[in-house]
Amino acid sequence: MSELPFLPFAKPALSDAAIEEVVACLRSGWITTGPRTQQFEDMLTAYHGGRRALCLSSATAGLHLALLALGLKEGDEVITTPLTFVATLNTIVLAGGTPVLADIDPATLNMDIARLEAAITPRTRVLMPVHFTGLPVDLDPLYALAQKHGLRVVEDCAHAIGAAYQGRRIGAFGDIQVMSFHPNKNMTTGEGGAVITQDAAVIQAIERLRFHGIDRNAFNRFAKSGSQQYDVALPGFKYNMMDMQAALGIHQLPELDGFIDKRTALVENYRKALAGWPEFQLPSAPAYPHRHAWHLFTPRLRDNQAGLDRDGFIQAMKERNIGIGLHYQSCHVFSWYKERFGWRPEDFPNALDAGNRIMSLPLFPTMTQGEQERVISAMREVLGKA
Repeated sequence: MSELPFLPFAKPALSDAAIEEVVACLRSGWITTGPRTQQFEDMLTAYHGGRRALCLSSATAGLHLALLALGLKEGDEVITTPLTFVATLNTIVLAGGTPVLADIDPATLNMDIARLEAAITPRTRVLMPVHFTGLPVDLDPLYALAQKHGLRVVEDCAHAIGAAYQGRRIGAFGDIQVMSFHPNKNMTTGEGGAVITQDAAVIQAIERLRFHGIDRNAFNRFAKSGSQQYDVALPGFKYNMMDMQAALGIHQLPELDGFIDKRTALVENYRKALAGWPEFQLPSAPAYPHRHAWHLFTPRLRDNQAGLDRDGFIQAMKERNIGIGLHYQSCHVFSWYKERFGWRPEDFPNALDAGNRIMSLPLFPTMTQGEQERVISAMREVLGKA
């Protein structure tokens, strides 16, 4: 229908300097974990106020290792949200735990803290909030519950690097945070992630678990100063980040806050353009002070007013060469989880409703005014508002 090129919902912003760093890495001959990964870890540590950053192959790996480092065992419960990418739940199961879901607040789409408290049992070991779309969860009452019940907290920050809560940067305080550097996130290393913590025992466990259970100094064992002798402390995984990935991160991190500023400006443009449209329910802001990272902008379609459902809207926009994301279906409707834990669609009605109506409009730092106007114009056309 449209002769214009396809506009994706997300696109990484890669500077010439970042691309040249990758080329330099390739030419150096050291492309796996090495000096650039160490440099990127040091930069992330400084960005998060000196709390230790451990780089990994993905945020999924980070969640998995964080739970293993806490010694999760069969029967231990981890409370999280149903409205998240399924990796959040998968890692709980793969670490040997049992996911317990607390429904979301329909206004913020984050886990409802009151429902979280009601879900705590004697078997609860970990609280795993997700900062959905980059909006910080209300962490003060969450950490108060964790302290009251003697629980650990693993924050799924896959959407939230650069966000802030009560004037404090996410990752600069708290227990354990896990960041994502997937290409559609606010900054990218192609694939990749990081765990942020100051817990010495967790740091030691992740250092071993991320590379076959070998001591971390083994990363340097093929260098002139290294030794090819090593010990294996425990069976580990192949979850290390490569220097080729870190080469991007070294240049992405200094640009992160600027990326978020650009995303925020685009969101404000969307809000102004869509204000008063009865077909959409726009994201709302909580009362507590925060900085939204705006990884995603996720209005919800009101089917009755729009005259079509979310999937029909996405298809209509695709026919106009505009990509709309679906983030996310509620995890409790997926077949394996329904069968394993006996969850019914109506058990978490707020997440179910959001998962059926939510969509992600195109949003990325290099998006032009013309591209955004094209999105809004196509939305008007699909809804008969032209």
